[in-house]
Amino acid sequence: MKNKKISKKILNKSNKKNKELGETKNSAKLVLFIFGLGPIIGITIFLFSKGFFDSPNI
Repeated sequence: MKNKKISKKILNKSNKKNKELGETKNSAKLVLFIFGLGPIIGITIFLFSKGFFDSPNI
């Protein structure tokens, strides 16, 4: 009986750690996505507004 209770406690703790680890992975991916693509999109919008991508008139 004691072994089953101990193993259940260990499983519950490991499941809790896995859930927390999954949440931190997802939040880390979200932060990298925002800080990675955010500046690229911002620079692109800035360059479009300044006419950088317009074809030159000769």
